[in-house]
Amino acid sequence: QVQLVESGGGLVQAGGSLRLSCAASENIFNFNSMGWYGQAPGKQREFVASINVGGRIDYADSVKGRFTISRDGSKNTVYLQMNNLKPEDTAVYFCRANILRREFWGQGTQVTVSS
Repeated sequence: QVQLVESGGGLVQAGGSLRLSCAASENIFNFNSMGWYGQAPGKQREFVASINVGGRIDYADSVKGRFTISRDGSKNTVYLQMNNLKPEDTAVYFCRANILRREFWGQGTQVTVSS
């Protein structure tokens, strides 16, 4: 069973930065894509960023220019660098990986941005 473990969340002031990590239990290039989703209180989980096996990167419009997704194959880890954070970025951030029609999720890491 694939395991994804997120870390790096925390409390930060508006304008600050955090880097989230998602460590996978197997080679990340086995996955068609990996990505990050955020779920704010009382809201549905929403797409934030993704990177596919070929290196194509996509971002939600709300984070373009502020967040950067990257990966390190030697560590089987995907990162989300979050800069210029805003209070509306407050959410639990989940790592997702998919292989064909199967998807896997991490347990999530809390990001709280104070104004």
